[in-house]
Amino acid sequence: MRFFNTEGPVRADLHCCIKPLGRVNLDEIPRPVWQDRCFVVHSPRQTGETSTLLALADGLNRSVEYRCVDMNVELGQLAREDLGAAKEPVLAEWSLRAGSTLQDDAVNRM
Repeated sequence: MRFFNTEGPVRADLHCCIKPLGRVNLDEIPRPVWQDRCFVVHSPRQTGETSTLLALADGLNRSVEYRCVDMNVELGQLAREDLGAAKEPVLAEWSLRAGSTLQDDAVNRM
């Protein structure tokens, strides 16, 4: 039985939801990615930004051209203004998330 999720990313197999990519114009989203540009997903709280970005990352990871990893960089905040001290925990988190998301050793080859 599905239920309404009130926090975190939506899992379509568990939660009542609109498909994350069903609310966006997919023809427009990849353009900044292909042009190596940044883009912003902006909407009110709890309206699916994280779920949309995770679904987009999954789609891009199925392509040959892109490798997407989601991660939290808040660990670096503990170092405050010391970028050198922040680098180690952030890179460790990236390595861990990349390994589990991409299921290969691409990170170790970099």
